[in-house]
Amino acid sequence: MGRILAWTLALWLLAWPAQASEGPRGTLVWIELDSMRLTVYRNGRPVSVYPIAAGKRSTPSPIGVFRVTHRFATELSGFGTRFLGLNVPWGSYGIHGTNRPESIGSAASHGCIRLNVKNAEALYDLVPNGARVVIEGGPYGPLNWGVRTLREGDRGADVRQLQLRLIQRGFLWGEADGSFGPATKKAVAAARRALGLPAGDAADPALQQALGMIPFD
Repeated sequence: MGRILAWTLALWLLAWPAQASEGPRGTLVWIELDSMRLTVYRNGRPVSVYPIAAGKRSTPSPIGVFRVTHRFATELSGFGTRFLGLNVPWGSYGIHGTNRPESIGSAASHGCIRLNVKNAEALYDLVPNGARVVIEGGPYGPLNWGVRTLREGDRGADVRQLQLRLIQRGFLWGEADGSFGPATKKAVAAARRALGLPAGDAADPALQQALGMIPFD
């Protein structure tokens, strides 16, 4: 666990009495994509740790703070036997089992978090709807593996960060939903003009740097 993550987690746990309303007995799920690990906390104390598989580079797992909103149990399938759905605004993601146990420990999914079947069944019983789920992606934070040029049709935590920066600068109005649609495209074009960048409607690294999005060392 890196220094920044450790400090962030410490602040969360120190503030936990104020956060304890999410789910019975204050349940928090903390997912570390760089170490492929999921930890369940209850009332600020770790109660279970599981190895995971996460999204591939081309289909990364969402980065951010979400809630468990729905669930289902089923016969063994690509979702294993248990599925916990998350309220990610830009797509359908969840935490579930898998019929490919050899993928655990690697970046192998379409963005969901995978566990071994038995671990997913245990997690299903531990984590109620409404519990908070934190997914963090290492040193690049919401940008996960680094900076990509963002265009209309893209989705993800990096798109949401772009939208938040555009909203802060007054180029975009509304909610940052992580989906690069026509409104974001128009805002990007306006931002490029205002910041003296070449005309266009894609958020390339130059625009992201001008907006303060480039990841830290």
